[in-house]
Amino acid sequence: MRFYESLLHTDPFFLIAGPCVIEDDEIMKRVAEQLCEISRRYDLITIFKASFKKANRTAETSYAGPGREKGLAKLAAIKAEFGLPLLTDVHEIVDVKPVAEVCDILQIPAFLSRQTELIHAAANSGRIVNIKKGQFMAPEDMITATEKVTATNNYQVLLTERGTSFGYHNLIVDFRSFAIMNETHFPVIYDVTHSLQRPSVNRSSGGNPEYAEMMATAAMATGMVRGLFLETHPNPMEALSDAASMLSLDKVEALIEKCVRVKNSLRMSYE
Repeated sequence: MRFYESLLHTDPFFLIAGPCVIEDDEIMKRVAEQLCEISRRYDLITIFKASFKKANRTAETSYAGPGREKGLAKLAAIKAEFGLPLLTDVHEIVDVKPVAEVCDILQIPAFLSRQTELIHAAANSGRIVNIKKGQFMAPEDMITATEKVTATNNYQVLLTERGTSFGYHNLIVDFRSFAIMNETHFPVIYDVTHSLQRPSVNRSSGGNPEYAEMMATAAMATGMVRGLFLETHPNPMEALSDAASMLSLDKVEALIEKCVRVKNSLRMSYE
């Protein structure tokens, strides 16, 4: 509960970042090291994110991750070496217990955001539960999603906006959703890179990460966003998953620096 309280009161915001899927040790450590430097420089709470399994893949041949046992071992090694809290996805109830033993935040993927029994299981673990708003859901639908967590007497909830389906191969972000989800009084997170995906273009998902900085700073300017979520990789086009939408690791600090400036400007305007 203490860690969740720190997320509620962090200033200017907290960061969830890492590669889309767990990759080799060199890449994982390189990303974690850079995130630690950014965290210290801008006094941010930073949570390391990577998935051990990507159950929702575009094609049969798409890489799905190293699996739960091997993946959790790699995440535990990152936490031990760098001291970063951890977040990863749970896709099935059987995932919850072993993931909760390693990770600080259990994430309900967007396409599973209505799965009541999975949310109950994640909530009963006692860990923080981050629910990603499904691309097919209205922001007000997240109110009932939070109730599936709080019904278990777990009030450690995060809500993430990742865009809404617009036609067949595009996503849009309705900035009103930040205010609507904020009415739950749970922290709202903006998922920068997933909102810039071009889902299922050909045999893989495309993306427009060149707009990441613009979208992140605009979201922060609403004053309704408590955290930022982004996926990053040293060489995105060589990444094993979401190569077209991840932000290059060398561009993360510039994005963070501008978002911090926006948040600081907002605070000064309120004083």
